[in-house]
Amino acid sequence: MRDSLVAAAFQLFLERGYEQTTVDEIVALAGVGRRSFFRYFPSKEDVVFPDHERCLAEMNDFLGDSSGEGGEGEGGADDPVARVCDAARVVLRMYAENPTFSVQRYRLTKKVPGLRTYELSVVWRYERALAEYLRGRFAGRRDGTLRADVIAAAVVAAHNNGLRSWLRSDGQSDATAEVDHALAHVQQVFGSAPDPDPDPDPDPVGPVQRPTGKSAKRAADDDVVVVISRRGAPMWRVVQEVETALGRDLE
Repeated sequence: MRDSLVAAAFQLFLERGYEQTTVDEIVALAGVGRRSFFRYFPSKEDVVFPDHERCLAEMNDFLGDSSGEGGEGEGGADDPVARVCDAARVVLRMYAENPTFSVQRYRLTKKVPGLRTYELSVVWRYERALAEYLRGRFAGRRDGTLRADVIAAAVVAAHNNGLRSWLRSDGQSDATAEVDHALAHVQQVFGSAPDPDPDPDPDPVGPVQRPTGKSAKRAADDDVVVVISRRGAPMWRVVQEVETALGRDLE
């Protein structure tokens, strides 16, 4: 029934125009009642985008799969940028499954301002899902939230660029090649960059904190020293500082 309603709606949209078509006309052509229509679609706009709820759920499931399997790109769950690029390919598959319908929707959306606005709200939900995943991956990192939001926006922009190139060709070009080419730019810019470090101190090893007075005597007796070290500093540097503080070599 859902597919019948979508088919009837698009037949009328193409024949009469979107604005001129009513829900009553759609259900009459599909041979169902108004209640059936609103059981599947809250509004007439929703019948134009019948597959996005399912696709969004599939993308969230893909991002939630920590095994890293199932993606078409080279990166698994250990590479968050490659992971969100592969998540965008989940959306591409939804469009590519039915090229004729996708092209018809693209043409219709270009003509109707209200549908373009609706489509932007749908795109924002995809971007938010990608950003939430990346925020979790970059949690605790300096500028982690900023990095997550920028990468998510870049992935969506790249995906949409490749997708629209395919749609403008009336579905005749290679959709996967178009989107892969666009997503490659995202991975080139963000994929190879190291994660931001939570410690803004540029000195790999901070100053040795030496106690004074009675605390100094107790520290000397117990060979206790505190070293502030940046995460990622080479171990030899840390050991060197401890040796200097203790005044002897460590074995």
